[in-house]
Amino acid sequence: MSLPAIATTDVLIAGAGPTGLVLACDLARRGIACRVVERESRGFPGSRGSGLQPRSLEVFDDLGVIDAIRAAGGPVQRLQSWDGTTRVAEWDTVEPSEPSPHVPYGEMWMLPQWRTVEILRARLEELGGSVEFGCELTGFAQDADGVTARLRGPDGTGSAVRAGYLVAADGGRSTVRKALGVGFPVTDIVTDPTLIADVRVDGFDRAHWHVWPTAPGGRVALRPLEGADLFQLLAHFGGAGPDFTPDATPEAVRQLLVERTGHEDVRVHEVRWSSVLRIKAGAADRFRVGRVLLAGDAAHIHSPTGGQGLNTSIQDAYNLGWKLGAALRGAPDALLDTYEAERRPVARQVLALTTQVFERDRVDTDRGFSRRGAETLQLGLGYRASPLTRECREGLADDALRAGDRAPDAPCGPVRLFDLFRGPHATLLAFGGTGAPASERYRLVRVGRPGEQADVIDVDGHAHKAYGDRGLFLVRPDGYLALATQDPADLASYEARTTRTAVVSSSGTS
Repeated sequence: MSLPAIATTDVLIAGAGPTGLVLACDLARRGIACRVVERESRGFPGSRGSGLQPRSLEVFDDLGVIDAIRAAGGPVQRLQSWDGTTRVAEWDTVEPSEPSPHVPYGEMWMLPQWRTVEILRARLEELGGSVEFGCELTGFAQDADGVTARLRGPDGTGSAVRAGYLVAADGGRSTVRKALGVGFPVTDIVTDPTLIADVRVDGFDRAHWHVWPTAPGGRVALRPLEGADLFQLLAHFGGAGPDFTPDATPEAVRQLLVERTGHEDVRVHEVRWSSVLRIKAGAADRFRVGRVLLAGDAAHIHSPTGGQGLNTSIQDAYNLGWKLGAALRGAPDALLDTYEAERRPVARQVLALTTQVFERDRVDTDRGFSRRGAETLQLGLGYRASPLTRECREGLADDALRAGDRAPDAPCGPVRLFDLFRGPHATLLAFGGTGAPASERYRLVRVGRPGEQADVIDVDGHAHKAYGDRGLFLVRPDGYLALATQDPADLASYEARTTRTAVVSSSGTS
């Protein structure tokens, strides 16, 4: 009797949160076969990661979901601080920032995580993919050619799948990371619990993010959620100890709000979802072990302050997608090593930032939250030290755009540079008549001034202001500058140095 054939796929993704779904969408548009398995029976039901930073919005633009994200969400509400029933101050917790020619999305956009997940899953289905809910990865073994994983379906039936690569996007308690034995040193930022819950409550206006920074028993905050008649509740239990679990029933939440806010008329009609946070920070010792890669919370966990964790996870997936696509189409294995080389330093940098923001919040007892600046927008993160980066120009100003930086946007007549970047390809921008050969390895775009012959015309000079009057800029599929030069010969030497496929995108549909 013959054994049943083992199913095969290019990439198996464990976890259908934002990390897994961004990666799946990116792979699907490249024509890479992938399976997404999620042990839960439905998508994430809570609001937890609500703040989407401008760099994440640019990723969503590239993936084709920005309109849905913008329509479903909204800007950060003004913060209203209270002392009991007395309004103390009203202010902006995020520095206002308007869109600019180089940054099309100027500020953080708020959207409950469950809705972000819904939008990404709908996009994946448009691209021909799906999520297998109630399907748990129970074990795996890898060899030089791939990974064989064991799955358990919703009815308890076991099966096996053979994949070229396995990506762990299965959260901070990652089953995959633990099975690999990868170290995950964690620092306890606060051992006392914080209750986070989505509640339907009366008694507070929906125009503000309400916070009681000096409430008896611990700080409490209520933020109205976009697209739902709910508030996100955050309640810290100072001095409660690490083993205390807050009661999240409607009756208990109402009593908590009455005691901490003094609003006797508050009514809690429903607790839609709740969880308990014990704030920790840490990063895995490795992001890659052979053909298994860690992404998102499986690779790093953060304090929720500053809205960085979810966004860093999205960037993991965006960095990894084009590299997996290239590797599966013949790029050298070393290309995947650059995932850890680029993303682990970023994770550690963000960990330091979130811890700093948390400490500022903790001492800001007047307002409850410290003011968030440009450092939280994730637009300044880049890969200047990456083995994929080469800066060939000399004598640059300290604030000049360099290889490894995010490639700025700019309007060029009826199109924007981001319109030209959108899709799974690399792009070569040529300024000042710098000669460059056409190639199937990238999309060549000659940028000219009015009156010049070019592919696009920089009518108002914004593109030249960002990139300079002359030069070649090779933009990776994830929107970062791989190469910056004024000599076309550097293109060939760059390809040789990076084994020719470092920034080559796999073919696919955008």
